[in-house]
Order: sequence, then structure tokens, then C-alpha cells
Amino acid sequence: MKIRRFKALLFFSVGLCVVSFLHYYKALNQIPMLKELSNSPANLKHLAALSRFLWKEKFTGGHDISKNAAPGVQSQAFLVWRPSGVKSQRPVEDTGMFPQIPPEPSRPMGDLHLRTFQLKEDTTSYFARTKSGRMCFRKGTKTSTKKDNLGESQPKESYASRRALLAVQSGNRSLGPAWNSSVLAKRSVRCRCLQGWHGYHCGIPTVVQHSNLPTKSRLAPREVPRRVINAINVNHELDLLHARFHELADVVDLFLICESNFTAYGARRRLIFFEQLMNGTFDYVRHKILYVFLDHFPEGGKQNGWIADDYLRTFLSKNGLSRVHGARPDDVFIINDADEIPVWEGILFLKLFDGWTEPFGLHLRKSIYGFFWRQLGTLDVLSGCTVGMLFAVYKGNGILLRRREYYSMPDFRSYESNTGHILIPWSIGSPVHEAGWHCSWCFKPEGIYYKLISAQNGDFPRWGDFEEKRKLSYIRELIRTGGWFDGSVSEYPPTDPREHMYAPKYFLDNYDQYEYLLRNLYTEKKDWMVTH
Repeated sequence: MKIRRFKALLFFSVGLCVVSFLHYYKALNQIPMLKELSNSPANLKHLAALSRFLWKEKFTGGHDISKNAAPGVQSQAFLVWRPSGVKSQRPVEDTGMFPQIPPEPSRPMGDLHLRTFQLKEDTTSYFARTKSGRMCFRKGTKTSTKKDNLGESQPKESYASRRALLAVQSGNRSLGPAWNSSVLAKRSVRCRCLQGWHGYHCGIPTVVQHSNLPTKSRLAPREVPRRVINAINVNHELDLLHARFHELADVVDLFLICESNFTAYGARRRLIFFEQLMNGTFDYVRHKILYVFLDHFPEGGKQNGWIADDYLRTFLSKNGLSRVHGARPDDVFIINDADEIPVWEGILFLKLFDGWTEPFGLHLRKSIYGFFWRQLGTLDVLSGCTVGMLFAVYKGNGILLRRREYYSMPDFRSYESNTGHILIPWSIGSPVHEAGWHCSWCFKPEGIYYKLISAQNGDFPRWGDFEEKRKLSYIRELIRTGGWFDGSVSEYPPTDPREHMYAPKYFLDNYDQYEYLLRNLYTEKKDWMVTH
């Protein structure tokens, strides 16, 4: 009897292992080494099926992104978020995938908070054919010799031929065409990459090349770039906003900026960003800004500050996206705090290449009070995904994306199955290749004071409740020493203003204006020069 029970238990265990292996077999095959180990004739059928994980596969439910949509093609109907009280969930048949559901704020901004935004195709010519016949990413390719100069007047290589060439290079047999000897001969031809750029087309930045992306061997350039939507909540981080806009304005198609006339603590506040938006301060990027106004404080936010903190991101993403038209499921959505600034190279990669997985994060260089106090390690923040995943899995709620809880979301497996994508999280950058900056409490003393009294009532201890912590003399001493409000002083690694990722280029280019962020003004005065 004992032997029979042992055999039954053994068979049950083996069966459970087999089922588990089959369930995760597809995910394992995304790693190139494991892919090679399984590359036998008996497994060709499985490998062909696995090729469906590429971004070129069908997005079911009425959307087909197996081919990049041509400019001017309207998006299909999509089920989207509607505010509570709006019961209809019928597909929206308009020029975009989001219905017009404006907020209901009270004055004084006229109709600014009611306006919608039409996403347009990015028609920038990112790739060019060289005189030697290569297709190269313009910003990542050397053009020092006459032989390799990028030919502006050369005919544009067809997307099909580029994909065929990439398929030959990577051994991808799923595309099917028979390549002639002249195409095969180009396998060894590569663009001459500038420092910081990699790959056959010189379009893979270092922050992706040295990331944990498991599908690097399957990356392929797109014919039509994705559009990128960057959503940010703002309080009084105006200098950091300028740095973000100058870093990302050329690659981000739309900035969703949410501002409330309440602080995270629930007190009334001025609309500081709105005032500067209207007086022309941000005119250089205003055509890419959609203003989202939150005119109320969430119920229970006073007692539980995390309710208020979460609600800001929920309102930003749901209400803001409801006023965007023309988005496609494979466009990119990124949500950041105002003090999280990504580098442009990583975001441009997301626009131009297929084959990366989702959701994705960002490894950010950590600083406090200014870029002169660099903290150890990086801040790895889960920051983005495609618009399709945002709505299918997270129901359009940005706070759910930030929480890293997608495996527990009820529609996660359904989305994975419908799209044919293997959802493997990864992060742009690495602990030694930062993909941006996180500058915490990076204000002048008066700005830190304002942040103290505005902080939400949940992240205890709430230092703004202590009168002595709000004194400007005390705050100046914290900046001088790099100390924290609890009296501790951390060990900081040495920094050099000449290092590659010291601070965003906009700050370095305007050193006199932003000296307070680049040099510790409360230590002994030292003469040093910023070079970049």
C-alpha cells in the first residue's frame, strides 16, 4: 500500500513539473542561449510559433499591428475607461482610441482643461542610406569618410528589404523569402557606429545594449515610428520640468501634465505651472503639452495620504488619455514623477524598434538636494508599456503600472495570449549605465520648505509637521551636509561635474541659472569648471 501511494505521489509530481515546464516554455525560449539549445529539427514547429512574440503580430480585438499603420490610417474602436456614472462601454468610433471625456474643474483657465490632442505621425527621417548601400541610424553613425557619408539624396531602402537583411543576420526563418547572393553578401556589412551606439544599424543606445532586455537579438527597426506619451504630475518642480522638456521634446510626442489646486496634503494651492504655461514660459514646447486639471481632493485623502498619492496618478492617466485621439495600441505610454528625467536615447529606441518586451522600467541616477550629492546605486522605476497593455491589463490606470503587480492583474494572461507577446519585464539602463536622473528634494531651501508642507499625510514621519524642520536655516544645513531630517548623514560616492551622467545637459548648458543644483553653495567655495 505504501509503495502504491509513493508511486501515485511520484506520478503526480512528475505531471505537475511537466505542466509547469510547458507553461513557461515560451518564456524560457526568449533567452537567446536557451533558444539555441532548443534549435533542432524536431523543435522547428515550436520555434516558428515562438516567433509570434515579436511586436509585428496581431493585436486581437479588432486591431492588427502585424504591419505598421501607414500615416493617416485611423485607429480602430477600443474599449476605454469612462468616469464613474458613465455606464456605456460601447466602442468609440472616432479618430482616436480615446473618447472625449473632459474633467469638470472650476475656472479660471477657460477651455484649456477641455481641449483634446490629436496624435500625428512622426515623419522624421531617422535612418539614411549611405553611398556604400548601408541603412544607418543618422544620430548613431560615423560620417567622417567620403565613402561612408550618409547620402541624403539616395533612394530610401524599403522596409521589407531591411527586415529581410535583419532576418538573414539573425537566422530568422519565419519571414520566408529566398534571399539572393547579393543580399547574403551584406550580412557582413555594418554601419560604423559612434561611441554609445550599437547594432547593425547603429540604432541601439548603450542604455539598451547593456540592459537586461532578453530579446536583443530580435530587435528590428520600424517603418513608422511609435508615438510616445509622457505623463507627469507636477507641484512646483518647474526647473526639473524645463530639463525634461529640453531632454525629451524631440522624441516625446505628447506630454500629459496634471496639476491640482490642492496639495497632496489637501490644502489649497496656486496653479503655478498653469500660470507659467499661460505667460509664455513654456511656449517652446506648448504644442506638445495637454494640460490636465484636478479640481478636487479625493475622499479619505486627509486620513490616508496614500489615497491622495495614488489618485493623482489615476486621474492623470485616465482623464488625460480620455482626451487624446489617434493613438494606436503599440504606441508607448510612460508615467514619471516630476523628479524622474529619462535620457532621450532610451525613449527614442522605444519609438524606432520592434522586438522589446513590456512592461519596462528605467535605471535612474539617484541624487538628493542637487546633483552634487549622488546616492549609491540606481533607482529602478517601472515606468511604461504600450498603450494596448495599459488599457487591456491596467484598465488605463497609471498607478497600477507603477506598482509592478501586472502578474496578479486578472487580464494579464489574456493579453499575453491575445497578442502573442511574452511579457517579460526589463529596464532601460543598468546599475552602471544610468538611463536618466532622479533628483529628490532638488530645490532651493524655499522650495524644500514648500515640499515639506505639501507632502501627503501617509509617508510617516511627515517632517513638515515638525516646526524646527521647516526652518530655512535647518534646511540649508541639510543641503550643506547631505543629511536627512532624522539627523543621519549618509556616505556619498565622489562626483565629478565632468562625468557623463552628472546632470541633464540643459542644466550644464545654463550653469549660472542652475548653479544651486550643480554645486553645493553651502560648503566652502571652490572654483571648478563644468565641461561637457
